[in-house]
Amino acid sequence: KLIYPSFFYPCKEGGYTVIVPDLPGCVTKENTLAEAIDMAVDAASRWLLDAVENNEQISPSDIKNVITDKYENGFVSLISIDLDE
Repeated sequence: KLIYPSFFYPCKEGGYTVIVPDLPGCVTKENTLAEAIDMAVDAASRWLLDAVENNEQISPSDIKNVITDKYENGFVSLISIDLDE
C-alpha cells in the first residue's frame, strides 16, 4: 500500500481537478469530490503500475513538505494506492 499527497482544486465551472505532484502528468478532473478521489486513486494506480513495469522507483513526498500554491482554494489530501488489487 502506497500513500501519495494529492492536490485538489475546485474548478470555476464545477467539479475538481486533482494533481498527484509526485507522479508527473497524473491529473484528473471530475464532477464531484467523491468521483475526483476515486479517479485520482485509479490514475495514480495506473501510473505506478507502469512505473513498476519499467523498473522505476517513485517515492512519495512527505505531506508536511507539500504546499498547494498553483491555484486558489486548493487543498492537499492523501490518497491510498494498493498495487496488489
